[in-house]
Amino acid sequence: MSKAFSIRVQQSGAEYPCAEDDTVLRAGLRAGLGLSYECNVGGCGTCKFELIEGEVRNLWEEAPGLNPRDRQRGRLLGCQCVPLSDCVIKPMIMDDRYIPLDRPRRFMGELVQIRDLTHDIREFVFKDTQPAAFRPGQYALLYLPGVAGPRAYSMSNIRNDDGRWEFIIRKVPGGAGTAALFNLKVGDRIEIDGPYGLAYLRTDTKRTVVCIGGGSGLAPMLSIARGLVAEPSMQDVKLKFFYGARGPRDLCGEAELKALPGFGTRIEFIPALSDAEAAAAGEWTGNVGFIHELVKAHIPADQLQECEFYTCGPPVMINAVMQMLSGELKVPAERIHYDSFV
Repeated sequence: MSKAFSIRVQQSGAEYPCAEDDTVLRAGLRAGLGLSYECNVGGCGTCKFELIEGEVRNLWEEAPGLNPRDRQRGRLLGCQCVPLSDCVIKPMIMDDRYIPLDRPRRFMGELVQIRDLTHDIREFVFKDTQPAAFRPGQYALLYLPGVAGPRAYSMSNIRNDDGRWEFIIRKVPGGAGTAALFNLKVGDRIEIDGPYGLAYLRTDTKRTVVCIGGGSGLAPMLSIARGLVAEPSMQDVKLKFFYGARGPRDLCGEAELKALPGFGTRIEFIPALSDAEAAAAGEWTGNVGFIHELVKAHIPADQLQECEFYTCGPPVMINAVMQMLSGELKVPAERIHYDSFV
């Protein structure tokens, strides 16, 4: 059994145990504290903190979440530091909205099913002995054989008593994480840590829900759709599901949405292909163009102001969506939900 150190938060005085093989951030979330974060893998910088007392080991010295000014000031990333002693920390941000609704936990998941959705997108289903407790749209960290550090992937299903954690993942050319993942076989077991993420379905809204996804961003958007259908308080809420792909062979998701009650009435699937040549070669007769432009063309501007947005996909797509929603259309920030993995 690994040794645990005590971590104290300077601002609040709250203390929590952190195992020597756990990070300062994740242990705090397991303890139910509102420590700020987004990506959880060193990219976004939301979990910055100052070490007031004690000693930690930095797992990734060059993590892009820290800029030169941060490094000069001695700031660290909570998701990249494990304790070497009892510590006192000063997080840059403490907010109740980061308090986990379902506390993350670590477990060994067995791969029980693999299914190809496209030439490079695959569904992986892992099984645990305990119920799978998470909110639609959240993600988990997967520890893959031969890969340094965990990789963050979103679930495509919803909470369930069967312990099923389902992921839809695109194989990234040259990506160590997806290369290891796509080499797994049914029966293999890996460590899974979750849930995490703040871009989960808000069940207290009656506004039309708009999902905007691309690539592996299908997974959390599909989870949002499934969660909306399963939520009794949202039975009158409509869903517009926009999904962008490069060419016809990259398009997926419609079959999963068609399986949901209300498809074609309260649930609308609007796909688009960004590669005009590939679309023409594949005799595609649907929408051609970037998915964020289709959203604006499909929904009148006055109605866009009254929608709840969820988005996930490649960084270039997310940037375009955010520029359109926040910059151009002035949609209130509290109605736009995404997790930064930049």
